[in-house]
Amino acid sequence: MTALYGLVLAGGRSSRMRADKAALAYGARPQLAEAFDRVARHTGKCFVSVRAEQQADPLRAAYPQVVDGDAGRGPVAGILAAQARYPQSAWLVVACDLPYLDDATLEDLLRRRDPGRLATCFSSTHDGLPEPLCAVYEPASRLPLLAHVQGGRDCPRKFLMGHDVCVLEPRHGSALDNANTPEEAAAARAALAARGVA
Repeated sequence: MTALYGLVLAGGRSSRMRADKAALAYGARPQLAEAFDRVARHTGKCFVSVRAEQQADPLRAAYPQVVDGDAGRGPVAGILAAQARYPQSAWLVVACDLPYLDDATLEDLLRRRDPGRLATCFSSTHDGLPEPLCAVYEPASRLPLLAHVQGGRDCPRKFLMGHDVCVLEPRHGSALDNANTPEEAAAARAALAARGVA
C-alpha cells in the first residue's frame, strides 16, 4: 500500500494580499494551522512547504518542513522537493490559502482517487481546468513533473492538463476558492461567519 503524506503549500510571497496569507486568521487560528491540521487528519505524515528563507519564521517553524530545492519555482518547487524526499509516497498537496476548504472535500478527493493515474484533482468551478493545489500526486508523477519543469514550465496546472490524471467534478461548491486580496479575505470572513464556521 502506497503511503499518503500531506504537503501544505506555505511558501508564497502573498504580494497581492500585502500580508502573509499563512498567518491570516479566518477564525481563532492562523490559516496555516487550520490547513495543516486538516491535511494531517487524512495523511500518515504532514509537512509544510517553505522557501529556504522562511525556515526560521516562527509560524512555519512550528511544523515539519519541506524546503524548496533548485527544481522549479512556486508551488511546483514544493511538490518536487517533497517527492524528492519521499519518492515512494503519494502526496496530498493543499495550498494554505483555501479558507473554505473542509474535511468533506478532502474525504471526497481521497475516496474518488485513482492511484493508477499520475494524479487526482478537482476541476475548477470557475474555468473547468484542473485544480493543482488540492490534489493527490502519485509516486509515478515525480519524473514526468520533473521533466515538465526541466522543459521550462513551472505551472502545475499545465502539467495536469497535459498528462494522464483523474479530474473530478467538485461536489462542495466554493470549497476550493482562495483569497488573494484583502477584499477577498474580508468576503471570506463574512461568508464563513454567516455559516457559523469562523
